[in-house]
Amino acid sequence: MTKKILSLIFTVLIFTTLSKAQTAEVGIMLNEQFFDSLLDAIFKNFNAPEFSIAKNNSEFQIPNSKSKTETQGFVSSFQANEQKTANQTLQIISCKESIRLQREIDGVRTSVRFRDGRIYAPIAFSGSYNPPLIGCIDFRGWAETNIDLEFDRQTQKLIGKVRVLNVQLSGTGGIGSSVLTRLVQSSIDRKINPIEIFQTDKLSFLIPIQNAGGSLQMKAVGVRHELGISVLNVYIAYQFIKVN
Repeated sequence: MTKKILSLIFTVLIFTTLSKAQTAEVGIMLNEQFFDSLLDAIFKNFNAPEFSIAKNNSEFQIPNSKSKTETQGFVSSFQANEQKTANQTLQIISCKESIRLQREIDGVRTSVRFRDGRIYAPIAFSGSYNPPLIGCIDFRGWAETNIDLEFDRQTQKLIGKVRVLNVQLSGTGGIGSSVLTRLVQSSIDRKINPIEIFQTDKLSFLIPIQNAGGSLQMKAVGVRHELGISVLNVYIAYQFIKVN
């Protein structure tokens, strides 16, 4: 859901600059207030974006190389500890190991900021984790991230890549903080990236020319962006093509 929402951001056209030739640039000017309003609307109208951090471990696997006797012994051991395993399973099920993005945690708000030619995005979050022998732990905190924009000419997509710079945790009482920090960093890297902002073919359209027997196609052929003071400008290059 997060990727789909972010992909809509840059389709809002604020102003258009035409050149003298048969080319044009459509510019998107987005400031920090725009992103604040967008995030307010997201967290007000939708469930908080959430993704799992649970490990996909497969327990009690029987290797093919084991003998029949060893296998029977394994099964007997499993049956003897069936109740204990069931209790542990119930504990794991009741502990939803996931990270939920939040609007604000400990005075830090999820936002987008433009500073020193970079896009900074503090991300507030909360979640739960079930480390071995300890039990379910609730945690919260925020991650300091950078967002790098790049235009993939092969796929004709403008994409963003989130890089986690630092993670601040609270609420764990110091239990497993280093493990949780790594989990949060890797989860954000794997679950959010890459963010597809838009594809140029979806921004091409026809302009009917009345009483002229045809139309002009505005074909998006490239993207560039500039970072200003508290503002992001994205420019989409178009070519005019005659369509009969």
